[in-house]
Amino acid sequence: MMIRTLSALECTKMLAANRTGHLACVKDGQPYVVCFNYAYADSHLYAFSLLGKKIDWMRENPLVCAQVEQHTQGRGWRSVIVEGRYEELPDRVGHKVQLDHAWAVLSKHTDWWEPGALKPATPPLSDNLPHVFFRILVEQVSGREATE
Repeated sequence: MMIRTLSALECTKMLAANRTGHLACVKDGQPYVVCFNYAYADSHLYAFSLLGKKIDWMRENPLVCAQVEQHTQGRGWRSVIVEGRYEELPDRVGHKVQLDHAWAVLSKHTDWWEPGALKPATPPLSDNLPHVFFRILVEQVSGREATE
């Protein structure tokens, strides 16, 4: 097996070509990692979620990390790590352009709102659950690839 470092361009292309990754946040020294759907554009990972632990923790500590992976031939793989900053895109005056851009980037993909709009085994209390559009500013990116 050989491992090599991906270039910044290769990392960016991989982020753009994928839609699912893992998002890590930290509160009081405790890490929390979740799977999330995203869309990559203009040095940001755009996403959508209902309120919950992930959003609460990122509001408190906006420094986050995301990981995207691909399995390749045989035992091969590619992995990209993003170090970044959580930025909430609230639905209020002063954020309309950013919110509309997030909507446009995400809605290019089928079922972009899943799983961000779903909670496990919890029947909705109403049809109007609070939701959050957010983005992760990509401050640093790195990646590796393993081939046989």
